[in-house]
Amino acid sequence: MRVMSNDDTRDIERAKGMALVTGGSRGIGAAICRRLAEEGHAVAVGYGRNAEAAQAVVADIRAAGGRAEAFHIDVNELDALDDRIAEAERALGRLAVLVANAGITGDTARVDEQSLDNIESVFRVNALAPIVCAKAAVRRLSTRHGGSGGSIVIMSSVAARTGGAGGMATYGASKGAMETFILGLGKEVADEGIRVNGVAPGIIDTDMPPDELREAAENVVPMRRLGKPEEIADAVAWLVSERASFVTGECVTVSGGR
Repeated sequence: MRVMSNDDTRDIERAKGMALVTGGSRGIGAAICRRLAEEGHAVAVGYGRNAEAAQAVVADIRAAGGRAEAFHIDVNELDALDDRIAEAERALGRLAVLVANAGITGDTARVDEQSLDNIESVFRVNALAPIVCAKAAVRRLSTRHGGSGGSIVIMSSVAARTGGAGGMATYGASKGAMETFILGLGKEVADEGIRVNGVAPGIIDTDMPPDELREAAENVVPMRRLGKPEEIADAVAWLVSERASFVTGECVTVSGGR
């Protein structure tokens, strides 16, 4: 078997185009960035606060022979998201894949005990930002706008179907909105060269799930364990690849049977 040279890797990256991942500095997002780099994409590692962690992901990708850059993409700044995608394109080439991964759980509390600021923040990050990112991506990818097609993946959660664990109804609602959006946008742009899908993780071994939910995993997850970020990344990599060329408007559940 011939070992690929750096020139070979760059040729593949140019052919596959750039993948932009929001929330790419840690946890599931970091695993997705590394996995898409393995698939041959140049990767824009989006981060909100932790520049050092994002640079560590970039260093890992480069050490493995891939191409990546870190970009400050605060998904709270909705008006700036199109500019951030344009910045990534100038550095890494045309957008081919958008992974809207950034998300927050918000306060773990009953709805009647939550502040309006918390409710608005959860929906701004988990629902409005992915929609705005998708809007910017469609304008670049759609054949209607002169693009050559591509793939959008939006991160959901099993909470969209279960309603969320105790105190996480708002979070579950924000993810439920995304599953409806995935279905609707998938139909809207299906004949314009864009596939739109989602991944709904269960309880994954990151710093995002509340401690009580992590501790309950052994009882509530049929496979009796936490999921791994890499298992979510594998699902994303499949969805954006040609192996899933006839899949759109779907949300793949990766939850250990939950």
